Amino acid sequence: MILLDASGLAASRPGRPLFSGVDLTLSSGERLGVVGLNGCGKSTLLGILAGTAEPEAGTVRRGRDVTIAVLDQSPVLHGGTLHDALHHGGLAREWEVDAVADRLGLADLHDAPLTQLSGGQAKRVALARALVADADLLILDEPTNHLDVDAIAWLEERLAGYSGGLLLVTHDRHFLDTVTTRVLELDRGTGYLHEGGYTAYLEGRARREEQAERAESKRRNLARDELAWLRRGAPARTSKPKARIESATKIVEGRPQAAARPGELPLHAATPRLGDRVIELHGVGHRFGDHVLFEGVDLMLDPRERLGIVGPNGTGKSTLLDIMAKRLEPTWGRVEHGSTARVAVYDQKGRDLDPAMRVRDAVVGPDRVPDWADAALMEAFWFDDDAQWAPIGLLSGGERRRLQLLLTLAERPNVLLLDEPTNDLDLDTLRQLEELLEEWPGAVVVVSHDRAFLERVVADVIVLGDGRAERRPGGYAAYEEYRRRSRRTGRTGSMTSSATSAKPAGTAGGGAGGAPPPTRAGVEAAPRPSPGTSPSTLRHRLRAAERELEQCRVAAERLRADLVEAGASGDHTALTRLGHELSEAESRLGATEEAWLELATEVEERGLEI
Repeated sequence: MILLDASGLAASRPGRPLFSGVDLTLSSGERLGVVGLNGCGKSTLLGILAGTAEPEAGTVRRGRDVTIAVLDQSPVLHGGTLHDALHHGGLAREWEVDAVADRLGLADLHDAPLTQLSGGQAKRVALARALVADADLLILDEPTNHLDVDAIAWLEERLAGYSGGLLLVTHDRHFLDTVTTRVLELDRGTGYLHEGGYTAYLEGRARREEQAERAESKRRNLARDELAWLRRGAPARTSKPKARIESATKIVEGRPQAAARPGELPLHAATPRLGDRVIELHGVGHRFGDHVLFEGVDLMLDPRERLGIVGPNGTGKSTLLDIMAKRLEPTWGRVEHGSTARVAVYDQKGRDLDPAMRVRDAVVGPDRVPDWADAALMEAFWFDDDAQWAPIGLLSGGERRRLQLLLTLAERPNVLLLDEPTNDLDLDTLRQLEELLEEWPGAVVVVSHDRAFLERVVADVIVLGDGRAERRPGGYAAYEEYRRRSRRTGRTGSMTSSATSAKPAGTAGGGAGGAPPPTRAGVEAAPRPSPGTSPSTLRHRLRAAERELEQCRVAAERLRADLVEAGASGDHTALTRLGHELSEAESRLGATEEAWLELATEVEERGLEI
């Protein structure tokens, strides 16, 4: 059944067009994701399709008696308490509302006044209502924002069993690839449909950009030929048709359409040097009332730390980050910052920005003219000349988040504490931010539920849960292995390390992040410590080797578990394949252990402390 059919849709905002000529048809069972740069009109388009906003041009036809449930970017709740908001309007299956709310981490907040809910909790309440509305069409704007990893996985399963149509905007690349069957890309005012999920969108966009490059190359060649001919002199020109001269002039004067996102993020050179002492936590713990979030946390950040903080909602991830930043005094223990540490925090609330202030004034202040470095910084974050003069009040929610990220990095910190940095950022900005953090010369600590972001950025994780905070080398893969093992055994709670070389709970190592599991060649090629190796370099190599060792152990454990499952099912083909893979993994593990042991021996012989 066709749920809605839209043709020729157009919209703009003051002084800026958003999109035009967008055509779209959505039927039952289809899952359409909408992607595009911040400020391109994704939320506006969803509002038009939902019937809460009117297009400037075009029409939207909805199927007869089609019901629509909407999750807005900033939902409005009704009632005095969370329970009132969940059951507002008398939904037919109220028991299901409570069950879904429980899966979204709201079970303990039923009697909480709405005035005390955070923005994330309000978003989850609105999501719960939309999911149980028994609607023919679900329209969801950033549904994974403020959900933990388990809740996102549950939402994927829930939507997989939904028989109606689904239209959503999301920055979560795993979620987009798992849930959607088509992707609508908004690019510089034009809509492009891609059959398939996130991968299909990337492939389609790459093909379009390649075609544009070929067309531009052809245009340049034609322009070069025509210019050469035009410059040969008046006699030659007069023998040619006038139409060709006009055509040549158009080609020469023509300009290709600018790239959607030109440039890089060249912000590393100005980062001040960070000494060996960064941030230290000694016996830190915190509680709210009688509820203990965590205790006994000992943590020493490395100058090249890449650390993720993970765990279910409500376990204290943001609280731990605030304590590390000295924005919150811990209940127990102490926090120390190194003398060279310049700490910047990018959190979920963001900064209070004056809607009347222009972008450039927010970056450099109202009393100073931006210099070339300021201009380059703003352009690196895709605030071009026009956007720099725009009032902040005209920016979209995603553009404001991008501006807040720019303001955080404009402080030139060498320690970045990022709390849910991916929320409301477009996919292009996420990829650029990941590339920036890969080369960042300072320390990075991230709280995030974005699986793709964590996979690429962090090297170690601290897992919060059951009042404990435990460090696990191996990055996000180690956390996923723990979650997988817990589901298989039916256990819950915080993660414990089975690795004999793992550091005590809560202690820290660290180093350059994002390293993939080592191959045997990579391990054998690791540099041997030499008598001239500095202590800081030796510590860095040892901590990197510890992470590689844990990654190899995680991979071997996973293969052993898969081998047992294959044996129980009698799948001889899988048994043979997994046996070979396990043999290779154990060889890599042995080589990694040798490399780690050699470095550890050197550290011990020199009497160095890690």
